[in-house]
Amino acid sequence: MTHYLDHNATSPLLPEALDAMTRAAKEAWGNPSSLHGPGRRARQEVEDARERVAELIGAKPNEIVFTSGGTESCNLAIVSGANLQKQKGKHLVISAIEHPAVKSEVKALESEGWEVTWVKPDTDGVITVEAVNAALRADTVLCAIMAANNEVGTVQPILEIGTLLRTKGVLFFCDMTQSLGKIPVDVSTLPVDLAAFVAHKIGGPKGVGALYIRKGLQIDSFVRGGGQERGLRGGTENVPGIAGFGAAAVVWKQRGAEERLRVQALRDALESELRQRIPEMKVNAANVSRLPNTLHATFPGCRGDILVMALDLRGIAASAGSACASGSVKASEVLLAMGRSQEDAISSLRFSLGIGNTAEEIPIIAQAVEQAYTAARQA
Repeated sequence: MTHYLDHNATSPLLPEALDAMTRAAKEAWGNPSSLHGPGRRARQEVEDARERVAELIGAKPNEIVFTSGGTESCNLAIVSGANLQKQKGKHLVISAIEHPAVKSEVKALESEGWEVTWVKPDTDGVITVEAVNAALRADTVLCAIMAANNEVGTVQPILEIGTLLRTKGVLFFCDMTQSLGKIPVDVSTLPVDLAAFVAHKIGGPKGVGALYIRKGLQIDSFVRGGGQERGLRGGTENVPGIAGFGAAAVVWKQRGAEERLRVQALRDALESELRQRIPEMKVNAANVSRLPNTLHATFPGCRGDILVMALDLRGIAASAGSACASGSVKASEVLLAMGRSQEDAISSLRFSLGIGNTAEEIPIIAQAVEQAYTAARQA
């Protein structure tokens, strides 16, 4: 049996999502752009899902554009948002702890002549309003700050940052892929212009995402083709995947508040157990608001990737705070931006809980982590 603690990477497919996908594949197989009966059936499936996703995030259905996933949503938001006001200037303000889906696109714009100010977080991983304000210039056209960090789980002051940006006339893009389901999201009360979402973080299928575009924001088409998705993203819609996204959204709308409390209690219990067993463990972002399911900790004297493999052998699926490539270990850019040492940045683990985890697992997991850590340090 595997004890799965990597929900921030992806979450298991919910039965409700699988049922919706199966039904759509069997019954809504037509092209949603066709006018005949099978086409209309497929179109209804897409629009029903759009309403469900919109309801989960506090948006209007016509503010939702379906995409192939979080990466595409982030890419499109950055490019479209930047180009929307490029007559005003070519300066971007981006947090230094964004996901690679954002960073890579920003760096591509930078290579094309755009100027970028990278805002570092404080030692707890928070991008402060003061830091954002200091980075703004008269020619700033877009600011991108993720709502919650995928690695350490820090929840950012999006309301305060967005309020500041509105007074400056700067577009605000928010990567909310990690927020959905884990914390309440209501774009109707947040001064956010563009926001990215993805299905597979909430028990929906991979390969489906959404981009929220605030009503009244006129952006150019970003995938040209047959004029689907209000002409903004061409290509025949992934009807089964979209149906699965909509079904997962319904589950979280109904059970989200209860599930968040349940998972936070499990996270806190795991953190307490590990602190007792491994006193030298250091919890990152412990002093600020975190995603309720996320525990990110540094284990001194032991590389994170080695711990991940040791835990895997013990039936525990977790994630390293560092990425391995070609046999080398790359230190976590998030931890380095937070001021951690190179050694700490390669000695961290992320435990992210979710639906399916139980209280009975916590002592088993904590004991396995203790054993793996002790063995790794003695090796």
